[in-house]
Amino acid sequence: MAWKVNTKMSQRYEFLQLANKEDCNFSQLCKRFNISRPTGYKWLSRYNEKDLSSLEDQSKKPHHSKYKTDVQIEKLILDLRKQHNSWGGRKLKRRLEDLGYENIPSATTIGNILKRNGVISAEASEKATSFIRFEHPNPNDLWQMDFKGWFNMDKARCYPLTVLDDHSRYSIVLKACLHERTGVVQEALIEAFRKYGLPKRMTMDNGSPWAGHARKQLTTLVAWLIRLGIKVSHSRPYHPQTQGKDERFHRTMKVELLNHNYYSDLEEVAGAFIKWQHIYNTQRPHEALGMDTPISHYKVSPRNYPEVLPVIEYDSNDTVRKITNDGKLSVHGIVFTISRALVGQYIALRPTKIDGIIDVFYCHQKIKTLDLRAK
Repeated sequence: MAWKVNTKMSQRYEFLQLANKEDCNFSQLCKRFNISRPTGYKWLSRYNEKDLSSLEDQSKKPHHSKYKTDVQIEKLILDLRKQHNSWGGRKLKRRLEDLGYENIPSATTIGNILKRNGVISAEASEKATSFIRFEHPNPNDLWQMDFKGWFNMDKARCYPLTVLDDHSRYSIVLKACLHERTGVVQEALIEAFRKYGLPKRMTMDNGSPWAGHARKQLTTLVAWLIRLGIKVSHSRPYHPQTQGKDERFHRTMKVELLNHNYYSDLEEVAGAFIKWQHIYNTQRPHEALGMDTPISHYKVSPRNYPEVLPVIEYDSNDTVRKITNDGKLSVHGIVFTISRALVGQYIALRPTKIDGIIDVFYCHQKIKTLDLRAK
């Protein structure tokens, strides 16, 4: 039924010239040229006397494929990627769905679109992996706090202070600071406590201003947190995994906010932090949350921040003592250094099951163990 290859174009031209005659018997003509009537009508409908290329074979590939991504959807994907140049297929898909778009292709297809348009390389795509981390069961069970490494501005350095909720990955604090001092941290935390309430526990590393020398003494900041009824813990030395979620937050912030931008002063940094923190909390899908946003997993704490520090209360069986002006305490004639941060404060001594070993508590938290068995 097909045309002969060596005379295909000439036969088609001849057939069409004859078919256009007024007295043409079309069925008979098709039989003589050994083609079917549908084929004859197909060429008759395509024929353009001024453009003989219309007689050439056309691709049998369908003009529309159910597997081909719509041009408008592809543009949406690429436009969103320009706004968030480190987001992969999973995050882009979830964000577009959250924005109300329908028929969004799979994360794999989106990844292929990015590769096809030269947005990401195959090597970068292969490095993307998902991680499953332990998390506390409820918001505000644990907040992780740390200073990210400093970066340069025009005439000074910026030290980003970050606080992250362990359960939801919600960014509680993202503050641009000129130094790593107690007053700056306390001011930022008071603002956060007034807005979000108090967490049950906070963890931080062993650096300043939240860890004393060799972790043996309380700092003023930690003593204040304990006084608020927050349990405080420190990560093990040289073990950053304890602060894993906040460390991961720092890496994300570096890639999405700091690597490709330069800021002249603290005001400019603060503005960029506010904008990016909003995107991180409310728009950016998080793989560890099943591609949900942090805000969808977070809720404020029911524990309000007390504007006046609560009174310290101990059990009636405790031995209550006051810390002297040099931060020391004498027990059975032995002088122990407790903490200068607790000068004038009352602590409780509680015997342990081992004779001569006494635990020292400040408010609800054990801060030291004293050994009276040797001078």
